[in-house]
Amino acid sequence: MLCQFSVKNYKSIRDDITFDMQAAAISEHTDKVIKDSDEQLFLPVSVIYGPNGGGKSNVLEALQALGTMVLKPIHATKQNIIADYKFNRYPVKPFLFSEEGKNNPIEFEVFFRTELAEYRYVLHVKADIVIFESLDRIKLETGRRSALFTRHAEEISLKGVFAKLKISEGLSRSLTLLSYLGITYMNNDVVKDVINWFEFGIDFLNYGNPYEELKTAIASSEEIKKLVLDMIREMDLDIEDFRVEKRDNNQIEVYTQHIVNGFKAEIPLSEESSGTKKLFGLLPFIAKSLVCGTTLVIDELDAKIHPVLLRYVIMLFNNMDVNKHGAQLVFTSHDLSTMNNEVFRRDEIWFVAKGNNQNSKLYSLVEFKTGNGEVVRKDAKYDKQYLEGKYGADPYLRKIIDWRVVNA
Repeated sequence: MLCQFSVKNYKSIRDDITFDMQAAAISEHTDKVIKDSDEQLFLPVSVIYGPNGGGKSNVLEALQALGTMVLKPIHATKQNIIADYKFNRYPVKPFLFSEEGKNNPIEFEVFFRTELAEYRYVLHVKADIVIFESLDRIKLETGRRSALFTRHAEEISLKGVFAKLKISEGLSRSLTLLSYLGITYMNNDVVKDVINWFEFGIDFLNYGNPYEELKTAIASSEEIKKLVLDMIREMDLDIEDFRVEKRDNNQIEVYTQHIVNGFKAEIPLSEESSGTKKLFGLLPFIAKSLVCGTTLVIDELDAKIHPVLLRYVIMLFNNMDVNKHGAQLVFTSHDLSTMNNEVFRRDEIWFVAKGNNQNSKLYSLVEFKTGNGEVVRKDAKYDKQYLEGKYGADPYLRKIIDWRVVNA
């Protein structure tokens, strides 16, 4: 489960921003939150709105870039072709519109939970060189806090359950210590718990190559396939079943099965409509997330599916009778048909827009205040006020409105 993510000096993100999946103490939709074993409350869904070029995608890319830096060296030792495809997508670049940005490191911080513990991982890198790194843990059963390691340039301190582990001399400064531990000590329970979250606990869907991404999710279990078919039937797509045929060179072909007047026909997915192909590039990931309780991150989800289906998918995650394993959906969107208080809590709606210095800023609706210091009411017309520019992230002007000037 993703708890919180912060990043500074990454691409268009100059100043520190924090994306929070912890549920705020607000009164709406109290039945649509994830309650963990220690009674802490987390959000099943969060959406980021903002204009094109405002920096929405960079927030999600930053989170993926952090995962890439941890996992890519581990997969390089396994010669994993799929991993190579995923991990070469996003180079880590600092904010380039100031001398300070070019000279300072990029800073990442992520809080996440497994079934056993909550972890805090911090990584600062400059030109692919690790400047600082640390890992801390809180055991959920006991609430006990402990530091696991800290790294300042070449100085490494292993603590707690890591104290007896050995680090080879001359560890490359371009290799994260967490990656090294994942390569060398994957049999260690805590190392395995942390690496498995980066590997399996969070998934990114970017549609760069749907067929490549599809084979990491589709038909990986009968439970996932059943849920995919249930969703397809719910949408009345006239598809009764599907099968996946694996071919040479790690390729796949998906075949959909139709029944027309009692006659069963099977056609390749490549011959289906573009809408159906998009669904098959999405639904297995939705199903996998709900079945396995993972965090699914999707850029521009609304561009892939119809608004009615978008609402349907959001409601799957918001329904705790369906979402029994603490799955989370994080996505960017332009779609306003779902920007309302029937679908979202105020703490699930986020905005990104650029300031006058090309720097992206991120803030949530629940914390937003107008120039008069007023908060947004839970019964407000979110979509209407957003279009009017009342939330600062104007969907057309790209810039953050300066409320001091507006209310002068």
